[in-house]
Amino acid sequence: MGVDNTVAADEHGTDPSYAIKVGNRLRAIRKQKRLSLQEVEATSRAEFKASVLGAYERGERAISVPRLQRLSSFYRVPVDQLLPRPAGDAHTVNLSDGAILPPSTLSGDGPVTIDLMRLAALQTPEAELLGRYLAMIQVQRGDFNGRMLTIRRDDLRAVACLLDITPDAARGRLDELDLRLTP
Repeated sequence: MGVDNTVAADEHGTDPSYAIKVGNRLRAIRKQKRLSLQEVEATSRAEFKASVLGAYERGERAISVPRLQRLSSFYRVPVDQLLPRPAGDAHTVNLSDGAILPPSTLSGDGPVTIDLMRLAALQTPEAELLGRYLAMIQVQRGDFNGRMLTIRRDDLRAVACLLDITPDAARGRLDELDLRLTP
């Protein structure tokens, strides 16, 4: 006989609306990763069944903490990003529709979009430092598409500091590392 994980306020003291909010976050992150429920099941070697993940996303089933942690590892996002933010949180980003945040515009040469896949392939201390900084930006923005990240003017200044170069030279250095995507 299986365990019934359906969400019920009277049974577990759980607020069903919270399960729906968690589900919305799970769906938003999956969509940012551009994965269907079936693709998650296939890629995870059926660790996350499409029907069960769909039930989590609809708020019909509560997800356990260990399972949430495994899902965060699968999606490669911090576990807290799979949970809804409290109302009024300064870092709240509405991702209920799964939209990827729009790139900001920069003056000068235009936006700087970093290829995160190429960055992950680099095995240098410089790339590791840059990767940690860009991961922090992703967490702050709630942007986990995992393929690219458009950085803002202030972010580019910080990248320049990390690379120990001037802000004007930062774009060129990113080009030398083959990390900058051009429109």
